Amino acid sequence: MTLESRLVNPEALLSLYGSVPDLRGVAIRSVNLSPIGPTVTLRVDLPSFPAGAPREWLDAGMDAVQCQLAFLDVTEVSLARWVPPTSGDVVMEPYGDEKRMRVSVEGRGVALEFECHDLATLSHVSAFKAQADGTDSGPHRFVSKVDTRLYESLPGTEVYTFYGR
Repeated sequence: MTLESRLVNPEALLSLYGSVPDLRGVAIRSVNLSPIGPTVTLRVDLPSFPAGAPREWLDAGMDAVQCQLAFLDVTEVSLARWVPPTSGDVVMEPYGDEKRMRVSVEGRGVALEFECHDLATLSHVSAFKAQADGTDSGPHRFVSKVDTRLYESLPGTEVYTFYGR
């Protein structure tokens, strides 16, 4: 099964990249564990900037793309290491017989594993200019029209509708 087939809604990435980029060597910006659901949401920077990026992004000097991946019906969570800033590989593999998958996020500063429903939801795709210190502060250009209306940059962590809490 391809990464694209593991996403409920890959259209935003398909329109930018032509295919869903591999999730190896991505910057892991945040891990949100929600008891409502239960859900795990990862905020990651994709490993490359799309060759066919929108003119608006290029004109604004954007050079990185970020998104969130939400995993539902999560069980067996193990967060053994979290020392941000970090990068790593997000791997999704079939697990068991009942539409489940095993997700592992492993890399420098992160070791996370869990089981979940076999599909992830993609959201909050945006472009930004990586700061000299590697942060993602500053303006973001969102793909979603709703996100574009609501946010010019990443909202504070108290905005639970953005971070999936």
